[in-house]
Amino acid sequence: MDISLRSRLSGTFVALAGACSLITIPVSSANADVVATVNGQDIDSTLVEFYLESRTQQPAAQATAEQREAIIQELTDIYLLATQPIANELASADRMKAQLELQERALLAQAVAQDFLAKNPASEEEIVAQYDSQIKLAPPLQFKARHILVDTQAAAVDLIAQLDDGADFQELAKSHSTGPSGPSGGDLGWFSPEQMVTPFSDAVSGLGDGAYTTEPVQTQFGWHVILREESRENEPPTLESVRPVIKQRIEQTKLQEYIDGLRAAD
Repeated sequence: MDISLRSRLSGTFVALAGACSLITIPVSSANADVVATVNGQDIDSTLVEFYLESRTQQPAAQATAEQREAIIQELTDIYLLATQPIANELASADRMKAQLELQERALLAQAVAQDFLAKNPASEEEIVAQYDSQIKLAPPLQFKARHILVDTQAAAVDLIAQLDDGADFQELAKSHSTGPSGPSGGDLGWFSPEQMVTPFSDAVSGLGDGAYTTEPVQTQFGWHVILREESRENEPPTLESVRPVIKQRIEQTKLQEYIDGLRAAD
């Protein structure tokens, strides 16, 4: 086997493994046409379309003639190897049997999960209710702040002393901050509290506009001196902008509850 063929087959098997784990099981069709026969095994149009969609990530109807022909050739290569006499011997090995069993069970489990979600989609009422709940939990303010990040508490204390003596916060950040915002004077722009680690957001929330921390603030990144420049009311995202995320979260919860029920009944 030459290198180019070996590479092509390797890529084929990787793609086939991905298809088995990520794509819905194709529905058998009595009207499927036999596209090719390899060592007595038929490759029908349903299988070709399933593999084509998994490889191209687009509907089979959109595939070009060249793409379809390449897919048929890949499947032919797979069937040629899988129908060799040694294949039966290899298939009887314990690890191979376990792998084949796992792939089959995983595909069936995915099909059952997809069927459950198709029959139990997130309703509009559920989506709106979760959106409203999240909005109520959202912090009321956003902040615009700067910070100076240093490695030691002593260094942060010294910077606070310089600020107390009238030093310019931005210039100190440019000179001393080890964080990526240092060159821009420690500017962090606008953010909501949940976007920052807790000690940092708590410190910012406790300041007034225009005030800086009088004690160093420690996080996993180091020691901070923080200046809260401005604050404004937090504008929540629109329902439409977060609808897909909320819908997915609701449906994942429903599926998990279904699985938990199956476990309890087992």
